[in-house]
Amino acid sequence: MDEKLKIKISIADRVYPLTVELSQEEGLRSASKKIDIMIKQFEENYAVRDKQDVLAMCALQFASQVEQKQIDNAIDGVETIERIKKINALLDQYLLD
Repeated sequence: MDEKLKIKISIADRVYPLTVELSQEEGLRSASKKIDIMIKQFEENYAVRDKQDVLAMCALQFASQVEQKQIDNAIDGVETIERIKKINALLDQYLLD
């Protein structure tokens, strides 16, 4: 059983106390750093006055990346299945001859 750990994560100059599994700590800290980097990029490149808008843009960016990976994996999965079917057909043909 994983040990629970109390940590504090800072995002957009706010601190969020969390109780997490020990195995999740590194991922959460890395994610919060990436969010802060993205916030700074949005603030530097766009005239955004409200942190809420910047956070919404970050959320959209991360969510679209996840969705795109799922779409890409689904396409790759279909291609892989088609290749396996072709290999199976060739094997069947070879074994029957």
